[in-house]
Amino acid sequence: MAKIAFIGLGNMGGPMAVNLVKAGHDVTVFDLVETSVQTAVSEGATAAGSAGEAASNAEVIVTMLPAGKHVRSVYTDQGSILDSAPNGSLCIDSSTIDVGTARDVIGVAEQRGKLMVDAPVSGGVAAAQGGTLTFMVGGSDSAFAKAKPILDVMGKNIFHAGDAGAGQAAKICNNMLLGISMIGTCEAFALADKLGLDRQKLFDISSTASGQCWSLTSYCPVPGPVEASPANRDYQPGFAVDMMLKDLRLAQDAAQTSGAVTPLGAQAAAIYSLFSANGHGGLDFSGIIKMLQGDI
Repeated sequence: MAKIAFIGLGNMGGPMAVNLVKAGHDVTVFDLVETSVQTAVSEGATAAGSAGEAASNAEVIVTMLPAGKHVRSVYTDQGSILDSAPNGSLCIDSSTIDVGTARDVIGVAEQRGKLMVDAPVSGGVAAAQGGTLTFMVGGSDSAFAKAKPILDVMGKNIFHAGDAGAGQAAKICNNMLLGISMIGTCEAFALADKLGLDRQKLFDISSTASGQCWSLTSYCPVPGPVEASPANRDYQPGFAVDMMLKDLRLAQDAAQTSGAVTPLGAQAAAIYSLFSANGHGGLDFSGIIKMLQGDI
């Protein structure tokens, strides 16, 4: 079993760290929120006083942080991970950040004698708790090979997307598609309501016809058809509006930098931005149907 440092114990990171503990790994944790640290400690982890301290004896360091600036700081600031971690250790960043920062930090890690991959996730809190996340991994073949046994503990589907930054590229492309398809699915149900078409009938038909998509069949945005969807829990996340908006903005930044044309991605970002600005950033992103229907 490996000595693992886990930095960032939020809604996703906390359950991921606990799954590593349950698999028998020696896990040392750090987070700025003391209650999150204590939750992990109650499950068998060991607390550290800083990210650098957590990494100082680790064979593997896993980070799950809010944004690129946090990733850059926790890895490259004086006394942080890359200063403290032993040479030859493996760094896995599962944050969702911009491609440029991911590539930069991996480059610095390699210069300092560490292996590193960017490995953002898909699946939400339930998948983090259940150890069934999807990981999209960017990095060298050797780094991916070393990371995969660790990722297998926390996830069900592990994809090597390509070189450094490719995991982030895959994540923002996937989530841009998800944000667009959810809005389309919500619009279809909103129109069905106006036309007097029963929601279950629309679900039964479209789920087996050309309109079928994950936003419909696995995460249906209206109560009833899919028992596990947040629509049946008053749109409690799940995957919050503000998290979707973050990913859509990352996609738009990447589109501008690369010269890609993404008009639907831009429109999706604008719609979710309005929903968030009206005070609903904490709802599940499928709750966008409530705005389209004029309910909130």
